[in-house]
Amino acid sequence: MTRVTARDNSNYCSGVQPWPRTEEEALAVQDDLRSRVVSGNGPLAPATVAGLDVAYSEDDDRLAAAVVVLNTADLSVADTAVVRGRPAFPYIPGLFAFREVPALMDALDRLTVRPDVLICDGHGLAHPRRFGLAAHLGVLTDLPAFGVGKTRLVGDWEPVGEPRGARSALVDAGETVGAVLRTQAGVKPVFVSVGHRIGLEPACELTLRLAPRYRLPETTRAADRLCRDGLR
Repeated sequence: MTRVTARDNSNYCSGVQPWPRTEEEALAVQDDLRSRVVSGNGPLAPATVAGLDVAYSEDDDRLAAAVVVLNTADLSVADTAVVRGRPAFPYIPGLFAFREVPALMDALDRLTVRPDVLICDGHGLAHPRRFGLAAHLGVLTDLPAFGVGKTRLVGDWEPVGEPRGARSALVDAGETVGAVLRTQAGVKPVFVSVGHRIGLEPACELTLRLAPRYRLPETTRAADRLCRDGLR
């Protein structure tokens, strides 16, 4: 069995260092981990990709974190894992990942198939502090990771063309932090941003490959269904 675990030089999810309890502690952890982000193009032909998503109960007191690994060639399911629990941190803008990362890391650790790329329902660089969920999980696992968001978190963009594959740079404070990508003609675009060990171009190409029929990639759709079912 091949497991996905936190990197040896990052102990925040291994119990060696306590999970932050205050905003100040979380900001310090975020600063530390952000310094460890590695740029790169990612794997040329990933055999497997993992979608990650979290669903919350109506009272926001419970959550279900899901990971679905798909075979890239035919989008068939290679492995799944679901973890039920409670948010690990209060809701604070810019620090949302701290609510979900422990449960998602637990779910990743339960996989029997190690994915080549992680695709989060969220953001990476396109974040107020340039360290969203995709970057957080990428650094902890040292796997290539990027985010595909349904809505913008930061940034502005020029109008996106209508054909599938059209895109526009997502720019925040003069910096390109992602791409606004049209995955289906005439359908609202998605927001792609890199997290760790992958470039924006391959992240956009992989997003299109994983979205042959719908707006969202199949990784996101499968993980969304699984985590919602996990709350029942």
